[in-house]
Amino acid sequence: MSSISTKVRTRKSPAERSAEILEAATDLAREQGLSALTLRAVAERAGVASGLIAHYHPSMDDLVARVYSDLVAAEIGEVDALMAAHEDAGVRMAALIETLLDGTREDLTVVWVEAWALGRRNAALAVAVREQMDAWHRMVAAAIEDGCESGAFTTSSPSDAAWQLLGMIDGLNAQSLARGIEGEGYSVKMARAAEILLGAPAGSIDAR
Repeated sequence: MSSISTKVRTRKSPAERSAEILEAATDLAREQGLSALTLRAVAERAGVASGLIAHYHPSMDDLVARVYSDLVAAEIGEVDALMAAHEDAGVRMAALIETLLDGTREDLTVVWVEAWALGRRNAALAVAVREQMDAWHRMVAAAIEDGCESGAFTTSSPSDAAWQLLGMIDGLNAQSLARGIEGEGYSVKMARAAEILLGAPAGSIDAR
């Protein structure tokens, strides 16, 4: 007697297949940036035909915007939780500066920098960029407002200060990519600048 083994094929639901493709695109963006998200590249990473990508995600622009939004929203959640772990306003601000300038988020810095450029020709991505920039601003402005209420900061405009702080951090991270160097020493210098910007006592934002 002989036995014949047959391989059972499991048909994936549309939701499962779509999520699988999104995961492949997200992994690719983390490794190579948003500019790597072409129809062919995503198909190769997901191990499916290009036509299947087009079927589940008809617009590559929308897929790029979705990947960007998911990555940035996750980062905001991580940083928010990191800051929330500290009660002191100065320590919270130091934690923000340290985690954004310690060089461990370079993959997301690449995503940010490319998103600003690619958004000029991708309307969906441009909308996503503005939404996530606003989300970052709300989080940082809220932390500054809390510091003002506790007396740790004295700035008269937490909203403006948040935009300036984020702009300086983004600029330093973008420069570190272009110059091919790590942000060594950036955190300490940024902390001193933040103290002046926020009207905080010298040494109260102790970033390392």
